[in-house]
Amino acid sequence: MSFLTDSSHLFVRLVRGSVRMPVWLIMSMVQPIIWMALFGQLFRVVATLPGFGGGSYIQFLAPGIVMMSVLFGAAWGGMGMIFDINFGVIDRLLATPVSRGAFIAARVMHASATACVQGLVILTMAFVLGARPAGGVVGLVLLLVAAALLAAAFGAASNGIALLTRRPETLAAVMNFTVLPMTFTSSMIMARDLMPGWIRTVSVINPVNWAVTVARTGFQGGPLSQVPLPLALLAAFALGCGYLATRAFDVYRRNL
Repeated sequence: MSFLTDSSHLFVRLVRGSVRMPVWLIMSMVQPIIWMALFGQLFRVVATLPGFGGGSYIQFLAPGIVMMSVLFGAAWGGMGMIFDINFGVIDRLLATPVSRGAFIAARVMHASATACVQGLVILTMAFVLGARPAGGVVGLVLLLVAAALLAAAFGAASNGIALLTRRPETLAAVMNFTVLPMTFTSSMIMARDLMPGWIRTVSVINPVNWAVTVARTGFQGGPLSQVPLPLALLAAFALGCGYLATRAFDVYRRNL
C-alpha cells in the first residue's frame, strides 16, 4: 500500500473517531465562540488606545481567536496517540504493511483539517458580531493556510511528545508550559505596538506570531508584502515539527 493511500485511510479513521464524539465536536466549536464573545467585550476599549490603529476590536480579534483555537486544539492532539498506544491500536497497526510515515502524516492532516473547520465556524461568528474579511477570498485563504500550518506544527509536536513520554500528564505539562507563553508573546489579542518592548522582541521569533501575522494581514486586507516571510517561516517550522515527530515514532518502534 502506498504512503498516500495509507495516510488517507488513517485520516478517515481519525475523522470518524471525531464525528463519533459529539460532545468533543460541540465543545471544540462552542469554546472559541465563547472566547470571541468574552474577549471582544472585555478588551473592546483597547481599540480606543493610541497606537492600536483604530477600527473595531472584533475585527482585530477574529483572526487571533482562530489561531488561539487552532493552537490549543492541536496541542492536545497527542492525547489520541496515547490512547491508541495504551489500547494496543498502534502495535496492531505496526503488524500490518501500512506505511510507517502515514502514522504521523494522518494525524497532521487531521489536525489541519480540524483547524480549517474551526476557523470557518469562528469567522462565521465573527461576521455576526460585525467583523468583515476586508482581504476578500484571498485573505480568507491565507488565514486558513496559516491555521492549517500552525495546527500541523503543534499537532506533530504533540504527537511526537506523546510517542516519547506515553503519559498524558507529561504531555499536558509540556504543552501547557510551551503553548501559554507563546500565546501571550504573540499579537493574538493585543496590537504589537501596545506590547512591552521585550515581548515585541520575542514575538519576532515566535511561530504563533508568524501565524497570527499572516492570518491578520489576510483577514484585514493588509499589504501582501508582509506575508511571504512569516508564511515561509511557519511552513519551515511545520516541516521541522513533522520531521521530529517522525523521528520520535522511530524511537517508539525501537523500544517495543
